[in-house]
Amino acid sequence: MSAFGRKNGTSSSPGGSRPSFGVARPMKGNGTPPPSKSSQDKSSSGGDQFPPLPDDKDGSSNTAVPSGMQKGGDAMARLAERSNNVHEPQEQDGFEASVHKIKEQVLPRLLERVDPEAAATLTKDELSEEFRPIILEVLAELKVTLNRREQFALEKVLVDELLGFGPLEELLNDADVSDIMVNGPDQTYVEKGGKLQLAHIRFRDEQHLFQIAQRIVNQVGRRVDQTTPLADARLKDGSRVNVIVPPLSLRGTAISIRKFSEKPITLDMLEGFGSMDDKMCTALKIAGACRMNVVISGGTGSGKTTMLNALSKMIDPGERVLTIEDAAELRLQQPHWLPLETRPPNLEGQGAITIGDLVKNALRMRPDRIILGEIRGAECFDLLAAMNTGHDGSMCTLHANSPRECLGRMENMILMGDIKIPKEAISRQIAESVDLIVQVKRLRDGSRRTTNITEVIGMEGDVIVTQELFKFEYLDESDDGKIMGEFRSSGLRPYTLEKARQFGFDQAYLEACL
Repeated sequence: MSAFGRKNGTSSSPGGSRPSFGVARPMKGNGTPPPSKSSQDKSSSGGDQFPPLPDDKDGSSNTAVPSGMQKGGDAMARLAERSNNVHEPQEQDGFEASVHKIKEQVLPRLLERVDPEAAATLTKDELSEEFRPIILEVLAELKVTLNRREQFALEKVLVDELLGFGPLEELLNDADVSDIMVNGPDQTYVEKGGKLQLAHIRFRDEQHLFQIAQRIVNQVGRRVDQTTPLADARLKDGSRVNVIVPPLSLRGTAISIRKFSEKPITLDMLEGFGSMDDKMCTALKIAGACRMNVVISGGTGSGKTTMLNALSKMIDPGERVLTIEDAAELRLQQPHWLPLETRPPNLEGQGAITIGDLVKNALRMRPDRIILGEIRGAECFDLLAAMNTGHDGSMCTLHANSPRECLGRMENMILMGDIKIPKEAISRQIAESVDLIVQVKRLRDGSRRTTNITEVIGMEGDVIVTQELFKFEYLDESDDGKIMGEFRSSGLRPYTLEKARQFGFDQAYLEACL
């Protein structure tokens, strides 16, 4: 068959010549052209050239629309729907709004009866027990009658307000929420399953939200106010927090929280989630165990830190590991692990300790591996120096969209510093230090995939030479919007096979890559 549905070498025209475009096409109703003599015995629905569509129950000859045109039409319909969409502000439902309203009346009277210092020494459960009779007294004074469900909800809201983070407590306790984004007191979004959705929580006003932001950053000895309107912090469970307040944020205080799973993520779990296949998982396990220098590259929220935590599971328990971060969020699964954290400058602009300072100091602490949460500047050169001076197996993450762009960003970050060395020397240092680049990406359906595993081979002239071991190839999209694709091995012999041989994993590594 040809691409146009006609057998090669046949023609319906009397002279046997091929008709021009547009002559042979399926018609609707009685407009079907009469069949040729050679096709008298074929059905009136069009014979072999235009058979009925599979979903045509009555055999009517509906026009067959190519799948490409259908997809194009669907895409245009989605664009039209998006351009005409009107976003309406969402209100709290009746129950939440009523509890919130009662809380505003009860809280001032409750604070008059409670000693804040004594309350701070109690746990949430103990405080709930102490509050219960006091809340009943206040409700009796206000002549408000609540059922049992409303009373429990009110107790929880009041305890969260006094000891926790107010409305954020509900979202922090939700295991399905991976990101919380507060855009002022009236709008909060959360990420569930890789998709953003509006959360049904509200803050009392800007002052209420600002107090909660201060409570978060004060827990780790940092501050946020109009003189220092930016702050990075962390919660007790290791979740990362960024706060920005007016006048930099025009809609009020903004809080961004990146939550981390309480259960440690492993490479096998990532394989189960569909982030990689079995061969990629094996190759990464061997890379972690054989002390290869790994750079994990990806965009915001693509899973770089999760991948780094999973890789750290393969580190030998007898090795001393140091992690260096701006806000400590790595949760390594090794017994001999020492986390280090930078310090911002004080009000006079003095006393700042940068990542570069900590990397230089870490070299004097007898580390086997140095792991950087994220490199953003000239500390990249210090890490490369560590990789080249006996600290094999060091790892880091950085923002880049592809392995080749990752190498370019590392060169640019070093050039941003005060180090006066030629670009060729920087490229050679990168080529000699880095073994693997692992590229992770969050796709548009919310799934996170390991899209590339690339080896850094060396230099050819002034260009860094790489070879791709694994790649994720996009194939199609399912009806429910899920991205379909497959992980493919390039079948190349890995250049890092010699490192794997030193640890006895050469055969397994070779089988995984071929």
